[in-house]
Amino acid sequence: MIRSHIIGCGAYLPEKVLTNEDIARSVDTSDEWIADRTGIRSRRVVREGELTSDIGLKAAEAALADAGIAASDLDLIVMATTTPDETFPATATRIQARLGMTRGAAFDLQAVCSGFIYGMAVADNFIKAAQAKTVLLIGAETMSRILDWTDRSTCVLFGDGAGAVVLRAGEGKGDAGDRGVLDTHLFSDGALHDLLYVDGGPSSTRTTGFLRMQGKEVFKHAVLKISGAIEAAARAAGLAPADIDWFVPHQANQRILDGTARRLGISPHKMISTIAEHGNTSAASVPLALDTAVKDGRIKRGDLVMMEAMGGGFTWGASLVRW
Repeated sequence: MIRSHIIGCGAYLPEKVLTNEDIARSVDTSDEWIADRTGIRSRRVVREGELTSDIGLKAAEAALADAGIAASDLDLIVMATTTPDETFPATATRIQARLGMTRGAAFDLQAVCSGFIYGMAVADNFIKAAQAKTVLLIGAETMSRILDWTDRSTCVLFGDGAGAVVLRAGEGKGDAGDRGVLDTHLFSDGALHDLLYVDGGPSSTRTTGFLRMQGKEVFKHAVLKISGAIEAAARAAGLAPADIDWFVPHQANQRILDGTARRLGISPHKMISTIAEHGNTSAASVPLALDTAVKDGRIKRGDLVMMEAMGGGFTWGASLVRW
């Protein structure tokens, strides 16, 4: 059967570092308060004039270089973002042009923090349907542009960044020993909209709006829903969470990561955590954490890797991959 192999990954973080102490100069908070509740110590933010397409392009170029292929080899670009350059066209098409890709297709996908996991499912299905052989999947966000910097309940949590992977069609036997994407499970519940949303948009306010969140309520749902998605994806592959080598979660809150590990009965050391330096980068958080763990040698060829996320909508999901 056709399997979607991840043949390259890349990431990019803006140069500007914003520490907890920096934020404490403008809102009533402290490094200790933020770190104790979230695990975050610093995050990156884009400079004036730096766009989502700029940082997404750099992550894409790094992923293509890691895969050893050119943009001309791509059939499709899928861009997961909730902070596009413009209302339209898709930011993916801007990256397509800057890469010099002149064939195939490019489009954006919006599932907020779950965007990269949704993008994995889309890319995998295009490949399995033989409608694309090589796909570039990007998660890129400039969350700093939709934050209310006077609201300490949200502005301390988020950062900017981009990550990308290249998937290519390969062969498999159809069992859990195959390399590539083994299973992806996606979920959503629109009834939970008011717990995490942006209070603006083209058809409602004609403005971008600011991110609004009921943090305690989001936390209550996160561990349960993420754990359920992990168990569903593992079960579909005939595996248990204990069989997984590495978990690459959405980097929302260290307490969520620790709670998920406890609920699943797995070692917290299996959870890749970059939240201390990255903060919550929405759709970029999973590929940023993935790239970190691949580049530092933790994730090796043949390892079972579970990627998972939950975001506004609510949306959530998990993707099981043999590296």
